[in-house]
Parts: sequence; structure tokens; C-alpha cells
Amino acid sequence: MSELAWRRHANPWSVWTRFAALPLLVAAIWSRVWFGWWALAPVAVVMLWLWRNPHAFAPIDEPVAWSSRGIYGERLWLGDRSAMPAGFAVVQRIWVLGALAGLGLLGWGLIALQPWPAVFGMVLIVYGQLWRIDRLGMFYDAVSAVRERSGGAGNRPSQTTSSPSQSGDDV
Repeated sequence: MSELAWRRHANPWSVWTRFAALPLLVAAIWSRVWFGWWALAPVAVVMLWLWRNPHAFAPIDEPVAWSSRGIYGERLWLGDRSAMPAGFAVVQRIWVLGALAGLGLLGWGLIALQPWPAVFGMVLIVYGQLWRIDRLGMFYDAVSAVRERSGGAGNRPSQTTSSPSQSGDDV
């Protein structure tokens, strides 16, 4: 994504409406019971929204909201993965395993039309994403603190990253 797209994606409305899209997608897929092949229409609408979402909201220049700091942290992490403290790799592996388990349960629930695995799968996926955003927000805060201590080089993710792990801060 472009720098402007990242700043737009950091808008809390972008983050929270993406979370809201998962239950809508599940409902759209489940609607095949009632609509048959016409259920592809609501699925397509949700997928179109997910594609359009990062560009639909006003850009955020200074991340204040929890979700905005998480997206700015994601941008920093994608720019320089070596700057992330070692503990994040463990958290990310746990998140990935939970998300895969959630995806499997969600898939099973949608195929078998069983509500409990579908809902539990969604919960695992959303919980993992929330945890990931939280950790990335903490990373962003740590990098911002290092930058402020080193002379205020700015807090924009596109600038070079100082590693919080090198400064002794643990994320």
C-alpha cells in the first residue's frame, strides 16, 4: 500500500469496520441455505468492502487511538522486521496458530452449518487480530519513545526505525 493508504487504513473507522466485516462475511456465506447461488452476491459485496476499506477513510497523521498505533506499528514492522524484539516472534507464532485453528473451526462451521464452531472460530480469529494489533501498538509506542529520546526524529513509520530492543525497552 502507498503511504497515504497506510495512513487511511490507520483510521479507527477502517480498523473497526474491517472487524465488523467478518461476521457479515460469515452471514453472507451462511445465507447459501436460503439464497442458493445468489449468496455469492452478499459475499462479493463484503469482499469488495474489504478491498476498498483501507482507502475509504480520512488519513491519520498522528496515531492517538489504540487501533491507529497498532496499524502504524504494523507499518514499522513490515518496513524493518529486525527491529522487533525477539518476544514478538513468539507472540506472532501463537497468534498464527490460533488464527489457523480459528480458520479451521470457522470453515468446519460454515461447511457443516454448525453455529458453535463458526462462532468460536470467529472469536479465535478476532482475538488473535486484537492481540496482534495490541503488540504492534506497543512496538510503535516503544519506537516513538526511542525517537523522542534521540532528538525527535518524528513518528512517521516511513522514516528509519530505531530498534526498541537495542534501547533496553522490552515490548
